Amino acid sequence: MDQSNTTAGIDRRALLAASVTVVLWASAFVSIRGSADWFGPGALALGRLLAGSVALGLILLIRRGGFPPRAAWPGILGSGILWFGVYMVALNWGEHGVDAGTAAMVVNVGPMVIALLGGWLLKEGFPPMLLAGMAVSFAGAVVVGISQSDGGASSLVGVLLCLLAAVAYGGGVVSQKPALKHASPLQVTTFGCIVGAIMCLPFSGQLVSQVSKAPLSATLNMLYLGIFPTAVAFSTWAYALARTTAGKMGATTYAVPALVVLISWIALGEVPGLMTLFGGALCLGGVAVSRMRGKRRAAAPAAVPVPEAAPVPTTPVD
Repeated sequence: MDQSNTTAGIDRRALLAASVTVVLWASAFVSIRGSADWFGPGALALGRLLAGSVALGLILLIRRGGFPPRAAWPGILGSGILWFGVYMVALNWGEHGVDAGTAAMVVNVGPMVIALLGGWLLKEGFPPMLLAGMAVSFAGAVVVGISQSDGGASSLVGVLLCLLAAVAYGGGVVSQKPALKHASPLQVTTFGCIVGAIMCLPFSGQLVSQVSKAPLSATLNMLYLGIFPTAVAFSTWAYALARTTAGKMGATTYAVPALVVLISWIALGEVPGLMTLFGGALCLGGVAVSRMRGKRRAAAPAAVPVPEAAPVPTTPVD
């Protein structure tokens, strides 16, 4: 079998899975707007994680996925606590104190955390094209954030919470990567989501109280967040992460701000300005650069073996 074709095929499948993740995560920002006015940060995270856990658990039972092996649990617990738990609550909470543009800029520190931790702890190295692409995309995220800012009336607590969300996101991804060596993406995602839901159980009373007062549309938005941006998108993410590096996966999420602008334009009629469109183009361009392979050094020509001279027969001396 041609190994190069196999590798290319795996990369294409991983890229497709990552694309599904990015689109669904971008749609989450629009959907959150329909629920945030009715649910507190912890209650929204718990409702989303409970819906995701139920959906993932049913799929796992149907497919008879079973429990992950013991070796996968440190990574599952790490990603469940940091990414599914701390990240979701901190981001929801932080957005109550900062505008959407500032939140987008701060949270986009996350892919850089992934690249740094992945290069150091996972021994993925620091490919020049990946770092260059992330720099371009981060600049684009800053441009999008500034263009959507409401004037900079952001609280210090809100900024710090968004920064905590970014660090938790990066740490969660790096924790998840080793677990995928021992368990399937579905197992890692399902039990990580369940761990996150257990972490958010202290908000259960708040969730019950707010569900009874919230309109049906807000509750449906919360269920959508749990099934699609959580259950589906985190599963496709884990599938892709198992087949590429954490750094490259983190870089693909820089496409999210550009897609949020596009989805908001289509679904909410929010027409972006030229500065926003320019920033979105930078985000997408940086993702493309990060997926490129650097130039490889030309292999040194193989040395031509020089035939040894035949031994000269000598006349024995008496």
